[in-house]
Amino acid sequence: MAEQRIEVYTDGACTNNPGPGGWGVVIIYQDRIREVIEEYSGYVPNTTNQRMELTAAIEALKRLKTGSKVNLYSDSAYLVNAFLQDWFSGWLKRGWKNAKNQPVSNRDLWEELLALAEKHEINWIKVKGHSDNHWNNRCDQLARAAIKQGLGLS
Repeated sequence: MAEQRIEVYTDGACTNNPGPGGWGVVIIYQDRIREVIEEYSGYVPNTTNQRMELTAAIEALKRLKTGSKVNLYSDSAYLVNAFLQDWFSGWLKRGWKNAKNQPVSNRDLWEELLALAEKHEINWIKVKGHSDNHWNNRCDQLARAAIKQGLGLS
């Protein structure tokens, strides 16, 4: 029997850019007898949407056992394309500079994410944001609820 992949959905949100932000994660897997759905979210008082997208992926991967086989779904082209198009090779060759020879934004999070990603077998999948994808929408709701809770609005 083939090892089952874990389904991971991530999303980040910001009220301004920069501003208060939140991230949301849904992890779905099969245990011995049933499907398990885990939800996580968090709040950051002053951040950007890109940082929240990366944070969501980091928080998801931190929760997985090393060596997990993962389908990771995100509506962030910024996140998914970095892996699908291997932006890291160029960044590392240029000393963490982009093609315009400027420092890579969010390097701290990219380094953490890259280290975590190397511990798993990940299939990076771009989904359309605010679409009919139930789990992506759920992550968005989690991220936005985290912002409200962080601001004391819930």
